[in-house]
Formats: sequence, structure tokens, C-alpha cells
Amino acid sequence: TLFRSDFYRLLLSERDRMGFPPGVAQGMVMKAFKSFECLAQQDHERRVKDLEQKLKQQLDKELSEKMPVPALPEEVEIGSVVETVTADTEGAGNEPQEAVNKDASIGPPVESSEAAASQSRDEPSPLPREQEQFQKNPESYNGAVRENYIWSQDYTDIEIKVPVPMEVRKGKQVSVDLRSTSIRVAVKEGTSERVLMEGTLTHKINTETSLWSLEPGKCILINLSKNGEYWWNAILEGEEKIDIDKINKERSMAAVDDEEHAVLDRLNYDYHQKLQGKPQSHEQKVHEIDDRKSTR
Repeated sequence: TLFRSDFYRLLLSERDRMGFPPGVAQGMVMKAFKSFECLAQQDHERRVKDLEQKLKQQLDKELSEKMPVPALPEEVEIGSVVETVTADTEGAGNEPQEAVNKDASIGPPVESSEAAASQSRDEPSPLPREQEQFQKNPESYNGAVRENYIWSQDYTDIEIKVPVPMEVRKGKQVSVDLRSTSIRVAVKEGTSERVLMEGTLTHKINTETSLWSLEPGKCILINLSKNGEYWWNAILEGEEKIDIDKINKERSMAAVDDEEHAVLDRLNYDYHQKLQGKPQSHEQKVHEIDDRKSTR
């Protein structure tokens, strides 16, 4: 369990009992920031989609008002047909009615709406299978929903949420073993353990910066630090893989270092200079060299 004071202390020696190793607390804060950044982006996309839908409905309404209203169909008199059917019914007596009632009693009983609703509540909702469905949920963004856990990823980290029973509220009630090539998550039940997640990882992780925490009665939150900057298509070997061509591969600016920031700034500057017909950065350097030579 994490405490607020842990963020203000560093583990600099083996005797320290509180805090995190250097850089870990900052990584946790940045992870939370990127999660909410994803939520903000999805909220923006949803509002744009709603606005487009409203404009489309308004346009359809204006078009329908301009279209001519079709004429009503002419009424057809069918009195003679009704008289013929009535006469046939009177001649046959009550036998057709009895036959109808008899046939109606043969069919299976109709299930009540309440029983159908109760049955639908008892059946668990199916897990999403398409990547488009995973992308709509921040907890499975660029990841997937599996039977015992849900995972998401960005360019450098992976976040896994493993649900636990309501009575699991303390860290000593769970067991989490993170290794460079494997993972094991279990809850303690008396003298034994019930494994929730276990297997070999599809890629290696950095165990020094990977960490986990318990949300009491909810889930075990695991943050895995990737050992390289690449996208994972699965957490465990042998499980169903996601289509990484359908995920968002754009890197967050928070994951870009100072050197890459400088390159992006230069590219942005050159782009605007080109639009204005002005010399770009490499052309300006050539002019500066020429000016120096001419002044000598």
C-alpha cells in the first residue's frame, strides 16, 4: 500500500524503509498524467462525433421538409369479402373456433418478461474481442481485456489491472512476483494461494523500475517498465495477440527526451519557414558560413 509520504523520500540504502528508488515516484506521477491525457483526448473525440451527428440530423431534417409529401393511398371497399367470410363461419358452426383454441393450447408456454430479464442478468456479459472496443476503454487502451486481467500500454510502460475479491484489502494478502521474463500474481487463501495470473512474458522488462500496488477490494495495479521502446502484442506467451496496426502508435510528448524535443522544434521551425518561402535552418547556416568567409 502506498502512502503520501513515500513520494517525498528516496531509498538510498538498504536500511531505508520508506520511499522509492530515484525516478520511480516521478514515473508513477507521469503514468497517471498520461492516463488522464488519454481520457481528455477520448472526450474531445466524443464531443466532435456528437457535433457531427447533430449537424447531420439537422441537415436530414431540412432536406425532409423540402421534399413533397406523398399522397395518401385510396381507400378500397371490401364489404363483399367480409360478408362472404361471415357466411362461411356461420355455416361451419363453432368447430373452427374450437380447433383454434385446441391448437393454441398445444404450443409451449410463453416465458414471462420478468423471468427473461432475470436470466439475462445472471448471464455474464461477453468480453470485448475487437481492438476498436479496447481503444474505447482507457484501461485497455493500446492493450486488451482478458479473462483475469486487463492491460494497456504506451511507448515505454505497460499497466496491468488484476481484479481481486472484496475481502482482499491488505498487501500481505497478495503475492506478486515480477521477474525479467515472467510474472506471477496470486491471492492468499488461508495456508494456500489462488493464482490469478501466471506465465512467461512475451518481452523482457526492467524489474528495477517495475512496481505494483493494491487498490483495496478492487484490483492489483502493476506497472511494467519495458526493456526497449517497442509495442507489445500480448503480455503472456500463448495468449491471444492484438493487432498492433490498429492501436495508437503516436508517442506522447511526455515520453520524448530533450534531444528529441530539439529535433522536433527544428523540424517545426523549418516547416513554417518553408511555408513562408524563407530559408530553413540548414540554409541559414550555409549563409552564415558564407558571410564569415566574405568578411575575412
